[in-house]
Amino acid sequence: MSRTLKRLNDGHCVYINDCYDSVFLTFLPVPLVLLTDARGAQDVHIAPEAFTVASAEFADELDVWQNALPGSLKGKLSSLSGAKVLLINGADPFVAVNANALITGSFQGFGTRQNSFFSSYNRASTGWNYIMGNFAQMSLPLADSATLTIQRINATRPETITLPYRSRKNAATSWTDSASFRANNCVATASTNGVDAYADTAKRADNPSAPALISPAAAKFEQQPPISLVDRRRHALNVILDSTPLQDVVLPPVLTPQGEVPGGNGVAQFFLLDDGKTGVLALGSFSANSFDGLERAMLTGLVNLKAAGASQLIVDVSNNGGGFICLAHWLHRIIAGPKKTTVPQAGLDTTTRAGPLAQLIVKTIIADPTGVDPADFLLYNPLNWAFPNKTGGLTFFGPTDDWLEPLQRKVINGRQDAFAPRMADICQPFDMEPPAEQLFDPKKTVIVSNGRCASSCSLFSITMAKEEGAKTVVLGGKKGVQQQYCGTVGGQSTDFSTIDTEVKTTHLKNNTLAPPDFKTNSVQGITWRLGFGIQDPSQPEEWQDHPADVNLALTADIVNNPKAIWTTIANTLL
Repeated sequence: MSRTLKRLNDGHCVYINDCYDSVFLTFLPVPLVLLTDARGAQDVHIAPEAFTVASAEFADELDVWQNALPGSLKGKLSSLSGAKVLLINGADPFVAVNANALITGSFQGFGTRQNSFFSSYNRASTGWNYIMGNFAQMSLPLADSATLTIQRINATRPETITLPYRSRKNAATSWTDSASFRANNCVATASTNGVDAYADTAKRADNPSAPALISPAAAKFEQQPPISLVDRRRHALNVILDSTPLQDVVLPPVLTPQGEVPGGNGVAQFFLLDDGKTGVLALGSFSANSFDGLERAMLTGLVNLKAAGASQLIVDVSNNGGGFICLAHWLHRIIAGPKKTTVPQAGLDTTTRAGPLAQLIVKTIIADPTGVDPADFLLYNPLNWAFPNKTGGLTFFGPTDDWLEPLQRKVINGRQDAFAPRMADICQPFDMEPPAEQLFDPKKTVIVSNGRCASSCSLFSITMAKEEGAKTVVLGGKKGVQQQYCGTVGGQSTDFSTIDTEVKTTHLKNNTLAPPDFKTNSVQGITWRLGFGIQDPSQPEEWQDHPADVNLALTADIVNNPKAIWTTIANTLL
């Protein structure tokens, strides 16, 4: 049932039942990669670093897997690393790859969904993480084991092995029987639903007149580092939700890039390649525990790269799930400099759904702005939005403006719907002064990922590629399958509890239009804004194509090795 429901997920519009989807995660010690050999032939392999990763991360389970190997292979798990995979559960490996593609990231390109099956890497807030891939890590497998037919390195004949899945329980969960399992994990929590942000029970002890700051249940599933509650309310987010929370499996030291250029901050690290002219920004997220800190790090690191001699730039956004929208536009602006595509806004115009409940929320706010939302923090408060005016600038709405009017009525999939008029982005002027000139020539800039760049990462990549001419590279991918350099776009994402707070704070919860509270421990993701396209401004960018300029074949000597990949790109594309 869970797998079927996941076919509807697009990364922003998702439903996750926390009762099941993260109580435990299930692993195998053999992450897979898709490698291309010297003849150009592609095959699925067990990752060359598989045993190194498994022995570091799953030391307490190694004996189980060692003893599961048959005959003379027993105890020789390390010998599987690098082996060619001929069959998975008796079928061609891409049968399993494509079955996984059906239930992972529906609005991501088919090639990107295939790529999610394989292992990869990501720059996290605490270091370099190894992404196991959807074969070696999942939440709800339909079997107790996986059977592989493989050919080990230097072996002359195929061998068949069966490895049991091993599940790791979430340390924050507890139960002793069915009743306690459901009571402790399946019932709505304090963060599942919204609150009246100005009610007496929600008032903050440090500032009773300020709205309540509550971390939504969705935060656990956001593909970004933990962020502060203040930043969450102060800065708009566009971030992927995934039923598998972020893990901290460590990239092996032999694959970890060394020699950072000063200026980095957690998810943002900077490197100068051996050629002395290629700078690299490894950016694992557009979020960090401090918005201001990441904003400053992006500028400082790029300035330091340029001072060190870099004249061309690689931005590695592998597995970047998005984050703060304004930081995506900030990075675009400081790389490309002040120009028509970055001033007065470096982002996209957007729109939002304007159904009957949304219209009622806005009308309630503007009827009594200071009484309903004295701190001006509600999403539907007109003071938080602007529209693009006829002179090319931005005009902010007043406190009593009904900014959803006039309604833009559309028929979508045979159903009547309504949207707000075109809205401007409201990131600029930035709260930090950007450089007066471009830091790097966008045409000497390459944006690289495994296609799993989404939300705010998509906003950055799209504007850089389509407006500035930056090159885009996708790592790996099956030959003959068009690779997309980014996935889900959106414009701004949110969740049920946040919208429910809008409903409850405007005292509309008893209205027949308002949805009921969740009774279960559930998360519902929502696309709140959609960005308009660049090449076709009449339609959302979400629906438009993002083909990569280059599909970089991964070989055994560079796979999951960031610095080796960057060097290859610098030598061949810059």
